[in-house]
Amino acid sequence: MKTKPLTIVQFQRQFPTDEVCLDHLMRVRYGERSKCGACSRPARFYKVKARRCYECEYCGYQVYPTAGTPFEATRTPLKSWYYVMFLFCSTRNGVSSKEVQRQLGVTYKTAWRMTGLIRQYMGAVDGDSPLGGPGSKDPIVEADKTFVGGKDKQQSMDKAVVLGIVERDGDVISKVVPDRTSKSVEPVIREWVREGAKIATDEARAFGRLHYLYDHATVNHARKEYVRGEVHTNTIESYWSTVKRTIKGTYVWVSKKHLQKYLWECEYRHNLRRQPHLMFELLLASFPKGAYHPPSR
Repeated sequence: MKTKPLTIVQFQRQFPTDEVCLDHLMRVRYGERSKCGACSRPARFYKVKARRCYECEYCGYQVYPTAGTPFEATRTPLKSWYYVMFLFCSTRNGVSSKEVQRQLGVTYKTAWRMTGLIRQYMGAVDGDSPLGGPGSKDPIVEADKTFVGGKDKQQSMDKAVVLGIVERDGDVISKVVPDRTSKSVEPVIREWVREGAKIATDEARAFGRLHYLYDHATVNHARKEYVRGEVHTNTIESYWSTVKRTIKGTYVWVSKKHLQKYLWECEYRHNLRRQPHLMFELLLASFPKGAYHPPSR
């Protein structure tokens, strides 16, 4: 079974031209044969010369494979989109818009739009499902907060607050929250952690009332207690180090407005870390036939 990710040589061999990429997108979204939207017959669709569309073999009804995808209404070659998606899935710490600009020779505005849409799409493909409890990969869920960006100004803290929840041998969910209080933190945990699950946190006040819904245990970092039996938050803290290396090392700085997109990107890589060969394939194979909408997670 294939477990290694696609190499650049293999990518170039598999997707050498725009026409090949468009044909791949058509087959992924509609298959070899698809029910025609006009005559309702199972039909084969054939490429229309010099256009990004295919037409029904019976009635000539036209289908645009790029419609409803991030590639819609763009003059950027489809191969370039595929290549940037490949870069996102083959690098450990992301790809900056400046790097895309340099490699493709496009404007920075185009590169920024491409990378932003791909991050949104990574979030849509990855999705979120409740953690912990029956059916989870690991019986213990860890939750923790971290602070990203900004500077500690006098009498105020303008860093973005991010809440992370992770199964030790499973997936991670990270959300930007308004502040560090329990009023902002608890609703997110209640939404994404099954009631009754085991949950480990530090002793921050924001987690103080979790024992009413969960089997809640804590470690006291203020007293340099980091592990007590099976209770620790090392997994989520390891994930935070990856997120911050990605932001500081690749992107340098990220605004609060767009931070959630970058978190989706990091989640996507983490949740598929044991199946790196699927990262690129899932992005290419997950476009629905209906309209594409950025995630509202």
